Amino acid sequence: MSYVGIHTQQVRNNFKSLLLLILFPCIILVIVYAFVAFMNMQEVPDGYGGTSFTFDAVQTGEAFVMALPWVVGIVGIWFMIAYFTNTSMVKRATGARPLERRENPRVYNIVENLTMTCGMPMPKINIIDDPQLNAFASGIDEKSYTVTVTTGICNLLDDDELAGVIGHELTHIRNRDTRLLIISIIFVGIMSTALSLAVRMLWNTFIYGGGSRRTNRDGKNSGMAVIAVILVAIVLAAIGYFFTLLTRFAISRKREYMADAGGAELCGNPLALASALRKISGNPGLGQVDREDVAQLFIVRPAFFKSEFTNMMSKLFSTHPSTESRIAYLEQF
Repeated sequence: MSYVGIHTQQVRNNFKSLLLLILFPCIILVIVYAFVAFMNMQEVPDGYGGTSFTFDAVQTGEAFVMALPWVVGIVGIWFMIAYFTNTSMVKRATGARPLERRENPRVYNIVENLTMTCGMPMPKINIIDDPQLNAFASGIDEKSYTVTVTTGICNLLDDDELAGVIGHELTHIRNRDTRLLIISIIFVGIMSTALSLAVRMLWNTFIYGGGSRRTNRDGKNSGMAVIAVILVAIVLAAIGYFFTLLTRFAISRKREYMADAGGAELCGNPLALASALRKISGNPGLGQVDREDVAQLFIVRPAFFKSEFTNMMSKLFSTHPSTESRIAYLEQF
């Protein structure tokens, strides 16, 4: 893999963040337009004794324009709230708490020495009381940048190995990887929620609606019409969710190799980081974390998510290369 400097990687990730900010609203608007178009389909005689459905572009356009402010407003507010509360969300999901120097001067000093080496501001340091092994970086700006480690990783790794891991996470911060990941998490979360709401509406219609027995004034079955509308909403939401998952491809797997290289450079010992990754891969994870979106922040994918299905899907959508390939890469230094 060719060498890419810190500044170049920052520029690339800033561009990817901007691209995601443009792409995601476009996906939302296309889905909304498709739903409005379906709702405005008109049933007309086909001339052969039957009926067909026609698409009225003018009527659809007018309805879309009326819905647009609501869609933009709801999604915009949702995104802003999630974007600026991501730090507390990650802390709640992982059970992280602030680490004071007097509690663990070893970790604090390692972070401080590495930040002085690369000339970056000191991030916050959090710790998770968990015997499993993991670490991650989070935050969107200098006020919220945080390096988090578990007690398990602190107890198992020696100073050189821990410096390599922390250097890896500091490189994510320097490269603006954390902000890019947060944007991805929010986007996927919005579409996932929309999909789950549509599925729940369909389920409630089947269980409580009794809609199949209702008819409108023309004698037509209105219950089936409601089910059809919800089914279309589910299909469109699923399509949107799929395409937001594809945005993870914008988060190149090379970012992990870049962070490994940066961590090895900061700690001055690539083999120490390789050794740390080998140890972490033996017991990765966080006991209370069951969210795939948060897990993508971790230095090693937790074993909890490694089912046969997710292993297959990870080849398509994972933002992490295999730990074995990362170790082999470090051992080539």
